[in-house]
Amino acid sequence: MGGQACVLYGGAEFSRDTDLAILASEPNAALLRQALHELQAEVIAVPPFSLHHLAAGHAVHFRCHHPDAAGMRVDIMSRMRGVASFATLWKRRTTFEMPDGTICDLLSLPDLVQAKKTQRDKDWPMIRRLMEANYFANHLHPTPQHLMFWFQELRTPQLLIELTQAHASLVSKAARRRPLLLLAASEDSEALTVALEGEERHERSLDQHYWLPLKKELESLRRR
Repeated sequence: MGGQACVLYGGAEFSRDTDLAILASEPNAALLRQALHELQAEVIAVPPFSLHHLAAGHAVHFRCHHPDAAGMRVDIMSRMRGVASFATLWKRRTTFEMPDGTICDLLSLPDLVQAKKTQRDKDWPMIRRLMEANYFANHLHPTPQHLMFWFQELRTPQLLIELTQAHASLVSKAARRRPLLLLAASEDSEALTVALEGEERHERSLDQHYWLPLKKELESLRRR
């Protein structure tokens, strides 16, 4: 669900860690503990590994010591702000086959973009690159699903202007959910840039508010 997924979607060139979204259940936890044992992985921060903390929305952080994965960090989550339940994420996942035949299940691109709407500075350029990669790969023959996705999530002013010019008949309806599309349609790039910055600030604020009680809980765990 993190940097590795962004690499496979063409939005990044490398990632230093592996972020996993998992179903927080007892059978799944047992399988995960077995895998982490094989990786010689240890928890490197609070909270400890428990279904309670995963269900609350915390991330659990591990560092691997097996020679084949020495130093690799693995972060586990089960619940994220503004993102659908795991059952829904799994139903609409993207399955990607690696060159060696290994199968990887990724968050769908729309779910990954939503998960990246955090207060962290590094996530917003990544969203932009993910959206650009998807647009350039499909803009010559877009599906209705592509168009809906781009209208709601593209963050590059020039591409939003291009999109609204190419599909002007859809702008009015799409703008009900995202009014800044009207600025794109009028080719007001300066005002559009300001609106996109405001959109980002709003999402950052929502994420900060979401994490306040979780951060208080983490601080309490640290003190203990």
